[in-house]
Amino acid sequence: MRKIKISRKTKETEISISLNIDGSGKSKIKYPIPFMSHMLTLFSKHGLFDLEIYAKGDLEVDLHHLIEDTGITLGEAFSKALGEKMKIERYGHAIVPMDESLAEVKAAIDISGRPHFTFKASFEKELIYADIKKQKVKLYLDSEMLREFFESFVYKAGISLHIDLIRGKNTHHKIEAVFKAFGIALSKACEINPRKNGIPSTKGIL
Repeated sequence: MRKIKISRKTKETEISISLNIDGSGKSKIKYPIPFMSHMLTLFSKHGLFDLEIYAKGDLEVDLHHLIEDTGITLGEAFSKALGEKMKIERYGHAIVPMDESLAEVKAAIDISGRPHFTFKASFEKELIYADIKKQKVKLYLDSEMLREFFESFVYKAGISLHIDLIRGKNTHHKIEAVFKAFGIALSKACEINPRKNGIPSTKGIL
C-alpha cells in the first residue's frame, strides 16, 4: 500500500499529513482557511486519495507561508508514497467543467523526477475567511497564492505539471475546476498498470 505520514514544523507553520494514494477519496482536513480546506477536500475526493491534513500557521502575517508549506508537505508526501514508481502510468490528463468554468490539466502531469510547472490562470481576488486566534478574519486569495501552492508541490513531488484555466467568470468556480482537474490527472498518473514492467522510462529511473 502506498501510504505515508509526514510532518513539517517551522517557526511559521506546522503541518501533518497522512496520505493513501490507493484510497477511496476519504478526507479529514483541519485547516484554518476554510476555502482551501474545501479545495483540498475536492482534490482528495476526485483523485480518490485518502487524505488527512492538520495545519496551522502565522496567518496574521499573510496566507503565503501556510499555503506554500502545505504544497511543500503534500508534494513530499506523494514523492515518498510513490516510492520507486514501479508500474505507474506516469502521465495523467483531465479536463473539468465547473458550470461556466473550464480547467484543463494538460497531458503533462508527468511523474518524471524533473520538476516543471506552467500555470496559465488568472482571476479576480476571492474574498475568503481564515481562523486567526479564534476569530474569523476576511482575507483575499489571489492567483499568485495558488501558484505558490502548486509550484511548491511540483518541486517537492518531482513532477511536471501544466495547468491551463481556459475560461470562466466566477472565481470560486475557476479555482474549484483547477483543483478537481489536478486531483483527477494526478490520480491517473499514479495508477498502477499491471501490463507494465518496472519503471516506466527507457532510462530505468525516474
